Amino acid sequence: MFDKEKLNEFRQREARWREKAKGAPELPQSFATISGQEVKRLYTPLDVAATDQGADAGLPGEYPYLRGVHATGYRTRLWTMRLFSGFGSAEESNRRYRDLLAHGQTGLSIAFDLPTLMGYDTDHPAALGEFGKCGVGVSSLRDMEILLDSLPLGEITTSMTINSPAAVIWAMYIAAAEKKGVPMARLGGTLQNDILKEFIAQNEYVFPPQPSLKLVVDTIEFATRHLPQWNSISVSGYHIREAGSTAQQELAFTLADGLAYVDATLERGLAIDDFAPRISFFFNSHNDFFEEIAKFRAARVIWARQMREHYSAKNERSWWMRFHTQTAGCSLTAQQPENNIVRTALQALAAVLGGTQSLHTNSMDEALALPSELAARIALRTQQVIAYESGVTNTTDPLGGSYFVETLTKQMEQAVYEYFEKIKGWGGVIKGIEEGMFQRDIAEASFRYQQEVDRKERIVVGVNDFALEEPLHIPILQMDVEGESKQLERLRGLRRERDNRAVRQALATLREKAKGGANLMPPLLDAVRAYATLGETMDVLRDVYGEYQARWAA
Repeated sequence: MFDKEKLNEFRQREARWREKAKGAPELPQSFATISGQEVKRLYTPLDVAATDQGADAGLPGEYPYLRGVHATGYRTRLWTMRLFSGFGSAEESNRRYRDLLAHGQTGLSIAFDLPTLMGYDTDHPAALGEFGKCGVGVSSLRDMEILLDSLPLGEITTSMTINSPAAVIWAMYIAAAEKKGVPMARLGGTLQNDILKEFIAQNEYVFPPQPSLKLVVDTIEFATRHLPQWNSISVSGYHIREAGSTAQQELAFTLADGLAYVDATLERGLAIDDFAPRISFFFNSHNDFFEEIAKFRAARVIWARQMREHYSAKNERSWWMRFHTQTAGCSLTAQQPENNIVRTALQALAAVLGGTQSLHTNSMDEALALPSELAARIALRTQQVIAYESGVTNTTDPLGGSYFVETLTKQMEQAVYEYFEKIKGWGGVIKGIEEGMFQRDIAEASFRYQQEVDRKERIVVGVNDFALEEPLHIPILQMDVEGESKQLERLRGLRRERDNRAVRQALATLREKAKGGANLMPPLLDAVRAYATLGETMDVLRDVYGEYQARWAA
């Protein structure tokens, strides 16, 4: 693509430019990405001439998908617009979902409260005071039926952010859909179900790593056989980034986790092309605009090459990396929260320019409380303005060929492969988790970033510069104060009214199958259909698998 004679001529021109720019004063700030990658003053054809990006950036829809997995980009289909929503009782969240769908949201993304995330019923002592605080409380199939009431499950896709109890909650969703007349084969959506990143970053795990991984493979196998439109796992870098990692660590650790799930599923006996097309990913979009775009582009290339060259996948869809993006919650500030609208818009634009298939935009008040209805609507409108008014959807991969972006993309790829070798030296993903190696690297990166903020080497507008002393005027979401008591009464009523003999039998079968190593999705479905609660079901698995205590944290 680049003629040698013209490149030599350009080297001479660049040398003259350097001489002209030499000594020009620069602003007193760090010219590096958030990951610490040095950013040069200027990028030219010389930066990309020696790379495959420089020689031929390729075309959208062509392996290795540097420019996107779909040939026509967003001209054929926009990304799915989601808002991560759920709070309080099932009734309250159901009202919010219907409102969001009415305002143009095209997919649901369900947040669960902490007791649900940890596999406890609302009336468990450990759940005291936590009902509905960071998502909706779901203790049984009855709650799930209320949560999904009047929602068109056969027409929309649903994403559920749940991990350790993911198989149980998914069983409740499937059973609730069946009761609405929607068979599991018609259901479309995504189960986060990424337990490895819980050990690495978020710490919402219950069982030890190996049985936790086994449960994930159970869901992948069941979806492969019975739910062809469902992504049974969304390998998540989002929480790794929220824990303080760099963009490079986020991408490397996420891809390493994804490859660990592939290896475990292959060991189960499934063929790579049977399940790889339904593996999805979930990334963070942070403040460093161009680095984030480079991260998304590099992610597609690395995954495609691993699938085709290492695992010998033959189905083109196995090579595709399809991903959801959420704007960076950790970048939101309680100070001057209106600034968060601008941050979110830039982060969302980076995700779109990077080619995301699905997008969630954070609300301006999330550093203070769960989103108010107004804040959630503004977050959705942000996506709609990008989609319909900005013009960025008119052409596929608008930044393809940018000297700067292509250079950052190649540097991101190189950094990820270096991390792959590092993880191999740790003994692999599981060993690295058990020894706290991932956690240590993230903590060090987080500490470095905070030092930069403290020294004002990185400015956070309204926090360490441009601060104001003024009262907040942000409306805060008010939850139903009677919601928890209503939930507790519903749970008591459920235990009185259900067939408790059928529940005991279903849980006994679950225990037997868990001890025998069988796929647990069928007995889990039987248990939730009998209205066994989340806590009762998880307690059976706690007895069989035990609960995990990190050795490195002990």
